[in-house]
Amino acid sequence: MSWLPLSFGAPLVLAGLLALPLIWWLLRLTPPKPQTETFPPLKILARVLRKEETPHSSPWWLTLLRLLMAALIIFALADPVFNPRERMSASGDAVAIVLDNGWSTAPDWERRVATAERLITDASAAGIPVVLALTAEPPSTEIGPFEAQAALDHLRAAAPRPVPVDRPTAFGRVAEALAGFAAPSVAVLADGLAAEGDEQAFAALLGNARSNLIWIAPEQITSLALTAADNEVDGFRVTAVRSSADPAPRTVTAGAFDERGRRIADATLGFGPGETMATGDFTVPFELRNDFASVAIDGEPQAGAVRVLDENAKRRRVGLLSQAEADQAQPLLSPLFYIRKAMQPFADLVEPTSADLAQAIPQLLEQRPAMIVMADVGVVPDGARQALIDWVEQGGTLVRFAGSRLAAAGNDEVLLPVPLRLGERALGGALSWTEPQTVREFPATGPFADLAPPSEVTVTRQVLAEPNAELAERTWATLADGTPLITGTRRGEGSVVLFHVTPEATWSNLPISGTFVEMLRRVVQLSRNQGRLDANAETSGGGLPPFRMIGADGVLVPPPADARPLEPGVARVSIENPPGLYGGDEGVVAHNLLNKDAQLVALARPETGLPVTEASYAFDQARDLRGPLFALAALLMVLDTLAVLWMGGAFARRPRRTGVAVAAAALVAFAFGLATFANPTQAQDSQPDDQAAIEAISTTRIAYVITGNSSVDAISRAGMTGLTQFLIDKTALEPGEPAGVDIATDELSFYPLIYWPIDPDAAMPSPEAIARVDAYMQGGGTVLFDTRDQYSTGFDMGSATPATQRLRDILGNLNVPALEPVPADHVLTKAFFIVPEFYGRFTGSPLWVEAVPTSTEAADRPVRTGDGVTPIMITANDLAGAWAVDASGEPMLPTVPADPMQRVYALRGGVNIMMYMLTGNYKSDQVHVPVLLERLGQ
Repeated sequence: MSWLPLSFGAPLVLAGLLALPLIWWLLRLTPPKPQTETFPPLKILARVLRKEETPHSSPWWLTLLRLLMAALIIFALADPVFNPRERMSASGDAVAIVLDNGWSTAPDWERRVATAERLITDASAAGIPVVLALTAEPPSTEIGPFEAQAALDHLRAAAPRPVPVDRPTAFGRVAEALAGFAAPSVAVLADGLAAEGDEQAFAALLGNARSNLIWIAPEQITSLALTAADNEVDGFRVTAVRSSADPAPRTVTAGAFDERGRRIADATLGFGPGETMATGDFTVPFELRNDFASVAIDGEPQAGAVRVLDENAKRRRVGLLSQAEADQAQPLLSPLFYIRKAMQPFADLVEPTSADLAQAIPQLLEQRPAMIVMADVGVVPDGARQALIDWVEQGGTLVRFAGSRLAAAGNDEVLLPVPLRLGERALGGALSWTEPQTVREFPATGPFADLAPPSEVTVTRQVLAEPNAELAERTWATLADGTPLITGTRRGEGSVVLFHVTPEATWSNLPISGTFVEMLRRVVQLSRNQGRLDANAETSGGGLPPFRMIGADGVLVPPPADARPLEPGVARVSIENPPGLYGGDEGVVAHNLLNKDAQLVALARPETGLPVTEASYAFDQARDLRGPLFALAALLMVLDTLAVLWMGGAFARRPRRTGVAVAAAALVAFAFGLATFANPTQAQDSQPDDQAAIEAISTTRIAYVITGNSSVDAISRAGMTGLTQFLIDKTALEPGEPAGVDIATDELSFYPLIYWPIDPDAAMPSPEAIARVDAYMQGGGTVLFDTRDQYSTGFDMGSATPATQRLRDILGNLNVPALEPVPADHVLTKAFFIVPEFYGRFTGSPLWVEAVPTSTEAADRPVRTGDGVTPIMITANDLAGAWAVDASGEPMLPTVPADPMQRVYALRGGVNIMMYMLTGNYKSDQVHVPVLLERLGQ
């Protein structure tokens, strides 16, 4: 039974409300207990005359109280539920729950799990087994049938996966598991996006005898995904897609991040009404674009909104060099024409202004290219030769093409990968016995191993290599007769590559083929150390091991246990090959979730003749009201009892001690004596820890937190000792010995200030210990946190030190107010000494205190603080290290920089902190002293 947001499990019990008039009549006939009074009689008569009620009925308010109590009990017995959830009835002898857990389910995964839990709870109430299957799990995952509790355990252990769903496999396994049931129910909890093979999957799941279908899908599909990230000539362009079920205009921001996770550029993508694709450009310099390691859409915590980048997304700067003069009338005969056309889409091309090689080569090297292409360059001038050799050995890639000049030049052992024969070899023609040669399959050890040999490419002329023992391993491509077409080798950190044909289509038609473009792309990738030339020989079976994976929430994480090496040619994301980076420190390959032509298509509910129940994902917001109603009725019963006792005179000022009262008092005294005998410690006023507490509060002491690290604790105690001695020497305060406290067990309220050095290697404090620190700060105490990491990585989000990260974890569980660095007019700067900055063993870190809003009288007051003292201070300057002294009173640690006055300033800052803790901000009212003195004089 449901009344709007209120439902009753046993509505017939509400018929008891009809008995309320009878209860009211009975209560009105019940007189209150007579009150016993002592003499004088006149006082009794006077008091009775002021009574409004008559002795034969109860007061109206007591009757109303009891009626309300009875009504509450009746409502509680009717099993009331506030915001009752929609019951998704699962009929039949079993229920199969199929839950999508692909990449798009990560943002609202908890809501989906809560919905599935309700289905399992309903199945448990009906006493039927549960088959639970997730569509983005390995095929070996157990799916049941389960008992309800086992199904809940499997569901709560599941998590979203950063991969597409595989409904055909999951639905087929569910159909097999339901084969032994007569008429089971099927519940499909979809992600709302269509996938390959959906039609066959639903046919297999719903084809046999089923009792009904429960269809649950998102009310609105708002997921976005990145399908492309291209480093274009004029900028870096990203492409995002969305479902057609989201037609409203939408604008999102994408961020580009470097390898350390720092955001270095932004781009805006706008979807118009009904548009499913949007593009955005990162308009940044070429050098900055090459630092991009990943791109992510803001506000989309799922794997589809993140795209990792490898060397393929980085544009290399390539220098072009040729000795031949360009013929403007015949551009197709230019040595660099086809090279420009092939490399322009994925590289930034630069050319020298001078045709003289002695000047052209230094001009190219000044622009720091990743690769230099020489088209038929014979002899390199001596003035530029050594600079070119140094550039190659430092990591550059030199690509040379043959021609008449190179064929006539002598051998160059450094700037050529293999020795060459003088002259050139002609194939075919009237005076030749040979035919033009085709290209053989590429060697497995070269960078073109996974390319198919171009059948249309032929070679009519080439330069030949001298046969030697190293020729085979340096050959990257060969002709059908076994002669090398392309050779390459390492020179230091760089590479030297030689195409044994010309770059124009005179010796071969290779430059006008698509294979030529892919070959140049592979060589460009090698120019940035995408991988060593022998990388394929080092990887087992040619697969690249998983390096960094994209998690379901879009964050890069270590590879999961079930991730496998990425085999060459594998383009589909799966459980074995989740999206992310594959490779190692020598180079990585990006394996992203979606391809460039991917689209997000809304999933339609399958056509079926079964009864269909549609629902939506939602948390269970039902609240059982029986407990609160019974508790309220019990409270009213207590109030009724107190009212009856009051009307009976139990709370009179001098009640008559009757025999019953005397007996009750004797019974209470006996019970108290028995309890005292059983536990003698409760009969004593003093406690065992009272003496320690008296000693702790008899003198002011500075406390420090014991971290468990002996070196850190020793420095903390020595620092507090040094500050204590300085306070005794410079002020009227004489503190006692410093106290080390365990925040989990020791009483903290005895100390006005607790110094807490953050040690990232120490164990994280328990929630109970942090709660004690929180209570101490709320009770007026102050904790001075010191991360001691000023000269380590700063506080920015991408480079937090371990100590700073540990401090963030601790503060995340505390009620920390808004903080600000100590203002120049704060009381801390003038509590005793004039201290503009708070130095420690290090300098540069501000002292963070509670931020105080500027009052309307800020112009008339010398400080900005209020009447309280900040409950928290944070610094990274290692104050205890600057205060620490040894047994002889000499400083223990040097300051950084080594300035003797820095330690003095640090101690003065410590004095100001202690004075501020003990006296508050009394100096903030010094401006009113003349007015106060004038009034006192009056």
